[in-house]
Amino acid sequence: MKTPDCYACSQEAQFGSLAPRERVAFDPHWRVAHDFKTALPGWLVLLPRRHVTAVHDLTDTEAAALGGWQVRLSRALADLTGCVKTYVVQFAEAEGFAHVHFHIVPRAADLPPEHRGVGVFDLLRRPAEERVTAEQADRIALDLRARIGGRPTDRPVQES
Repeated sequence: MKTPDCYACSQEAQFGSLAPRERVAFDPHWRVAHDFKTALPGWLVLLPRRHVTAVHDLTDTEAAALGGWQVRLSRALADLTGCVKTYVVQFAEAEGFAHVHFHIVPRAADLPPEHRGVGVFDLLRRPAEERVTAEQADRIALDLRARIGGRPTDRPVQES
């Protein structure tokens, strides 16, 4: 069930016309987007294509694919950015963003100490002029798509 006040669901409703940054990669159950408010290039968001507000409500099929996505995206980010690790974080508490989503965040070797660990979320609160532009995010998305293994299929998600 899609929820009208849910950002993820509103984006999913426009799936066919989404820019590369909103559709880095996908399968019938998951979609990957580049975060739209980050100052850190390569900050990805992995989200289920149906409305889910708690990890325990994922289907067995969604859950089985989750780990594979997290590892594939982490490998692609390491290849693209040279990051030494990725952070994988899930809260889904902000107003309009209760839809389960996982932040897959590249952590570079030279990331300042104040931005390591939970401090990385400060990079989501930077002024607009410091954020990754839509054009930059689209380029990153296309580079990541190539590293993940080509263009995913455009099969529609099946409602359960």
